[in-house]
Amino acid sequence: MNKKIAIIPGDGVGPEVTNQGMKVLQSISKKHNIKFECEELLLGGIAIDKTGHPLPEETTKMCKNSDAVLLGTVGGPKWDMQPSKLRPESGLLGLRKELDVYANLRPIKLLPELKSISCLKEDILGKGIDLMIVRELTGGAYFSKKRRECTEKGKKAWDIIAYYDYEIKRILKKAYETAKKRRSRLTMIDKANVLESSKLWREITEEFAQKYPEVQTNYMYVDNGAMQLIKAPQQFDVIVTENMFGDILSDEASMLTGSLGMLPSASLGEAGPGIYEPVHGSAPDIAGHDKANPIGTILSIAMMFRYSFNMEKVAAEIEEGVSRALAYGYRTFDIMEKSMTLVGTEEVGDIIAEEIAKI
Repeated sequence: MNKKIAIIPGDGVGPEVTNQGMKVLQSISKKHNIKFECEELLLGGIAIDKTGHPLPEETTKMCKNSDAVLLGTVGGPKWDMQPSKLRPESGLLGLRKELDVYANLRPIKLLPELKSISCLKEDILGKGIDLMIVRELTGGAYFSKKRRECTEKGKKAWDIIAYYDYEIKRILKKAYETAKKRRSRLTMIDKANVLESSKLWREITEEFAQKYPEVQTNYMYVDNGAMQLIKAPQQFDVIVTENMFGDILSDEASMLTGSLGMLPSASLGEAGPGIYEPVHGSAPDIAGHDKANPIGTILSIAMMFRYSFNMEKVAAEIEEGVSRALAYGYRTFDIMEKSMTLVGTEEVGDIIAEEIAKI
């Protein structure tokens, strides 16, 4: 079996965590006789430095011709003063649009080995946390019209939240199908008491609720949803929401597990390659210091095998390798606890790759 993967290390700690992902791919390659053809590409700040543009045409072309995309991180203060269209983040948004990956899946799962580092009290955590946030990724305020103007009252700026019904329908289908494979509970989060775009979301969700009677459908305003994620996270199974709300809520939910460094994501469309990346940022303050946690990247590769390659057994092996490393007490600095063994980025990558080989 051959698989072609576009590798985009990106900025900051991106190259470091991506390197650990490559170790996992090498371990899987040897174990299952899978040949990976990996092409390293430019995106983000490093692409600006080398080509003058955050998303070079070659990167888009190669990604479209790949089976999957593994992405590190993009951005950093070095490029903060760039015009909006030339910021590193615009390269990432552009790639999502070019690949039409409209659904972002972010599993929020508290591993038993890390229960003590969650920011929540033990009585709230209960038996653990296991939810999936399905975020619309290519619409809303991030992709709609933006404008500034000077008026008699002063400077004015606005961003339009706009959605077509087909954009809402396709993400809801993804969310309901995901819920069917989990615990059959779906919560649609919006601001339908204020926003017209949210009212359309809710109307279409009500239609889908009739199509999926086996899935329990609930509705929640985004401000209450943010509170409930902290107050009672066990009530959630699948959360579906629009782009901006999903961006904010998924980062909030990530801290339930103790560290952003632990969490993976998958950005998927109807066809073509998915984009797999950790949810953490580029962390330029620790770049090059062997401190970054690569587990989010490694678990993103597990999602790659699950969703793009349909190889559930391999995905489970990668997740088991991570669990074993944590059970043995190995910790990067962001999840370090007393009596545990502190390891750097490179070492934890080696340990997990070795454990996968043993399974």
